[in-house]
Amino acid sequence: MKSAVEIFSELGARLGNIPAEVLALAARENEWFCQIETAIDAIRTQMLDSAKIYQWLSLYPIVPHAPKRVAIVMAGNIPAVGFADLMYVIASGNIPVIKYSSKDRALMEHIVRELQVIEPKLIIEQYNGQKVDAAIATGSDSAALHFKAQFGDIPALIRGSRHSAALLMGNESKEQLEALSRDIFTYCGLGCRNVSLIFAPQGYNFSLTVPPMPLGYNNNYRHTRALMTMQGKVFNDIGGALTVESGAEFPRQISCINICRYDSIDEVKQWLSDNDSRLQCIVAAEKIHSRTVNFGQAQYPALNDYADEVDVMNFLVTISL
Repeated sequence: MKSAVEIFSELGARLGNIPAEVLALAARENEWFCQIETAIDAIRTQMLDSAKIYQWLSLYPIVPHAPKRVAIVMAGNIPAVGFADLMYVIASGNIPVIKYSSKDRALMEHIVRELQVIEPKLIIEQYNGQKVDAAIATGSDSAALHFKAQFGDIPALIRGSRHSAALLMGNESKEQLEALSRDIFTYCGLGCRNVSLIFAPQGYNFSLTVPPMPLGYNNNYRHTRALMTMQGKVFNDIGGALTVESGAEFPRQISCINICRYDSIDEVKQWLSDNDSRLQCIVAAEKIHSRTVNFGQAQYPALNDYADEVDVMNFLVTISL
């Protein structure tokens, strides 16, 4: 059987040419999937490079063992969002038992087919409620409560909702602000790594660029604008999104970005520390948090940029002992 490095580096080459019919089906499944190519590019460059895979795997003591069957309940908010967990389970020498999201089935099934062509001995099952040894489940906060009950008697990683923020210092370049716009609007702002809260110095004026968005997003933006107008709320319409200066809170609407003005960086650091359990990543030019990423990199997580900062590979290696 091929090694994990061989399997996944070959997958990276194959994903450079996804059939048009697969992309079209994925877009029909989920009308919000406007940047599938970006998601695939992030996976190929950050997760499927052979040197990066080798270096990452060298950190874990993976020894031969009887494989455990690990349920993976995948989300469907952004394209191929469940891929990382699939890769982790396979790379750890265990058997993935997948429950696909109905909103992201075409892409993930295509990836699984490619993996089984690359290595026919690879066992990948579908989850239909059968008994498993462990579970990784991702969803909303309410779904997370259900997962905790469903998988309460086995080792499980349960993920609910998280949010991302950005820190501006007041001297950002045009290129940095354009990159921040990508961190905000890629995948219509639906991912946990999408920035929806910006910390900015008092009096600092900056501009964001909203790219073309699909119909569902635009309808949400127009509805939110009308509702906030009726409620008499103060906002700034930047053309395709609304900015609201309402303090350090994450907005509930995907077409809104909250701006929190600060007097000192220490205020921001303290807020980030106090709200760590709500955060996925922080976009900033300097490392002010353990999950800080540079401008434009929020949607390009590395292999060890584990969701919620929980080391998934360590979890999988531990259950395999």
